[in-house]
Amino acid sequence: MIRDLDALSDALPGVDVCIVGSGPAGMTLARELSTTGLSVMVLESGRLTPSRHADGLKQVEAQGIAIKDYSRERVLGGASTTWAGLSSPFEPIEIAERPWLRHSGWPIGHDELMSGWRRAARDYRFASLDAFEPGGFDVTRDKGDVKLEWGELREKVFLAADPPQDFGAEHRAIFEQGDEGARSVELLLDATVTGFDGSPETVTSARVRSRSGREHVVEARAFVLACGGIENARLLLASTAAWPGGLGNARDQVGRFLMNHPKNYFGVIELAEPVRELPWLFGCLYGGHAGYAGLRLPDEVQERDGLLNSYVRFEPLFPWSGNEGIEAFVYMLKHSGALVQQLKRRGQKDGGVMTLRDYSETGDDSDLQNARKTWAQRLGLVGLVAANLPAVTRYAYSRARHGRAPLVKRVRLRNFMEMEPDPDNRVTLAKSTDAYGSPRAHVSHGVTGVDCRSMAAVHEALARDLAQNGFGELKRGLSADMDPWPIDQDASHHMGTTRMGNDPATSVCDSDCRLHDVDNVFVAGASVLPTSGSANPTFTLVALALRLADHLAARLGRPAQQEPLP
Repeated sequence: MIRDLDALSDALPGVDVCIVGSGPAGMTLARELSTTGLSVMVLESGRLTPSRHADGLKQVEAQGIAIKDYSRERVLGGASTTWAGLSSPFEPIEIAERPWLRHSGWPIGHDELMSGWRRAARDYRFASLDAFEPGGFDVTRDKGDVKLEWGELREKVFLAADPPQDFGAEHRAIFEQGDEGARSVELLLDATVTGFDGSPETVTSARVRSRSGREHVVEARAFVLACGGIENARLLLASTAAWPGGLGNARDQVGRFLMNHPKNYFGVIELAEPVRELPWLFGCLYGGHAGYAGLRLPDEVQERDGLLNSYVRFEPLFPWSGNEGIEAFVYMLKHSGALVQQLKRRGQKDGGVMTLRDYSETGDDSDLQNARKTWAQRLGLVGLVAANLPAVTRYAYSRARHGRAPLVKRVRLRNFMEMEPDPDNRVTLAKSTDAYGSPRAHVSHGVTGVDCRSMAAVHEALARDLAQNGFGELKRGLSADMDPWPIDQDASHHMGTTRMGNDPATSVCDSDCRLHDVDNVFVAGASVLPTSGSANPTFTLVALALRLADHLAARLGRPAQQEPLP
């Protein structure tokens, strides 16, 4: 059942599990628990479509790396309504304790995550783990004009479902189906949690308000916060009824260790010989996924030099690259349904590979494409296309005539950083308040010395590898002492603010994602990640949500019904 809280006047029923948030983590939990017989209520602050009221509630104060408006959507499906889908499993080195990296190491091992990734691929449209291994997506390496060898660097695959998952649209049926299990799952829209009540050891209820200001109370046996890396921390800190420093914050750890994946362009490779096609590194569509290979430092080099797992992506510079008319046109193509599917079918005839003609085709959308748009703004895209018609025409001709890409002479580098878990990068409560009088989040985070050294080391290794393989020459690479540091854009991956760990002095929740000092409150999403790795965390946070769903079903007395994995 889906209901609008603002239309309700009766008291809300108590439930077994109350989930705050309907993004990838919250929806995964709701779907998994829908078959257990447990009563589940999902509280979504937004509605079925974006609203001005919900947009006002998500505003933050930021210091350091700016927070994008569209990175924290309050709407059914959360940030999955705007994400481009690119993700990858974490590397073993990103999970393990790294002696050279303070506060590293997860309370669960890489092998334990493997089953969650397999289930996420099977049931939630992520790429199978085989696609990331030799013989998977890497078959596209043989489709290019050259096959490059790397001495100091290693290739890492990033893949996105085509089209990317929208968790709200794809899984809302669990609230509408008529079978016995699904009837116990309810979604309340326009339901903003403003705080929790209970004793120091147990939460008994959540206070919830709707857009007219009407307040309700939801009682539950267990509560799960699944509202994003910034909002999870803000809501815990703002809940002070029985917890003077905030719920779960007896040791001042809530909100600390905020991590992101700072990104930006820096560095250009002048090619020794022009190329037309290099799908493995430039990006392509293959096997139902968009993807590419990035370049990172080997594990042994990271350990030897005390570095993190940052990487670079190659983006070919076509005559139209960076043109807003092209970005608008690609956006319109992506939303044109049958037309784009016809183009994809034509483009993938040759060995099933559709090669890149603009970087945003492979899932890494531009800001212009990602930002939410009103109808008037959508119409404005037509004006951008018209104003740049010569470039758009050239792009469209190249896109329609598979195999006729223009020669690429230069490649720009897009840089993606792993951040160290730094307790001084954090979310706190701002002095300003939202429409309900709740403190907004104040977000303060920036890069550290090891972050910069790691990204610069990738550039240095790349320059040496290019000299060896003769592909080209890196112009103006990064150096660790640059000030200001140029890799400074928000990747919308807000992690670590309620990190899990075995030591309550440096973590917020345990390996089951339960708050250390509160018996029945759990946290889901990227905020529980102890380290950030280098990839979009959605694949991993869904894997962890699956694990949490199993734990809740067993703890609350009704084991989850799981099919055996193939």
